Amino acid sequence: MSNDINSTTNVGRLTRDAEIKYTNAGMAVCKFSIASSSYAGKDKDDYTSYFDVVLWGKQGEAIIQYLTKGKQVAISGELRQNRWEQDGQKRNKVEIKASNVQLLSSDNKTPQSPQGRAGDTTQKSGGNSEVRSDAGFQDDIPF
Repeated sequence: MSNDINSTTNVGRLTRDAEIKYTNAGMAVCKFSIASSSYAGKDKDDYTSYFDVVLWGKQGEAIIQYLTKGKQVAISGELRQNRWEQDGQKRNKVEIKASNVQLLSSDNKTPQSPQGRAGDTTQKSGGNSEVRSDAGFQDDIPF
């Protein structure tokens, strides 16, 4: 067994509205992108990094309505490298496989989820919403 660690936490703003698709097995795949800026100092330029994020299963279905362009979110998860071949060339892309997504909305104008909905994982407190992977879902993800 390996002692390697693959963990990341990022705060940023969505660069576009989240999209949801479904695998052939019916598993939801919610995808979005965030921009995260760093202050470089008074005499230097700020630096912005862009990250693609994937949120699997019912978590993505529960939170997609809140993931709109410009919203600030905190993402915890791990980095995943996808590899494929396109037109005879090997390609790869690193993205964040999210395990926790927290909305950092300060305007309190996010829509409220329906009362009493079974399996609703959105928790509200002080204008923040959070979805965690340990919310009791039994997803059939093979990894």
